[in-house]
Amino acid sequence: MSEGWESVEPMNVVPIDRKKEDLDILIARTFSTEEGQKVLAWLREQYLERPGWQPGAEASFGYWREGQDSVIRDLETRIKRIKE
Repeated sequence: MSEGWESVEPMNVVPIDRKKEDLDILIARTFSTEEGQKVLAWLREQYLERPGWQPGAEASFGYWREGQDSVIRDLETRIKRIKE
């Protein structure tokens, strides 16, 4: 008698938390180099340190800019998490 699908073990599955930690490590390594720090500084200057929206612009532009900013914040959060 077959045990059913419950008995099937997935192959080569890495727990989600482990994937997240691995990615954090890769990002931290990449941006810990002198060149990586320059790129991260440039990204901050180009995105985070510029206004997210200006009077007269469509509101959707602010949402779009916030999306750009969130990428830089995510990188910085991942780097910080590894350093702690």
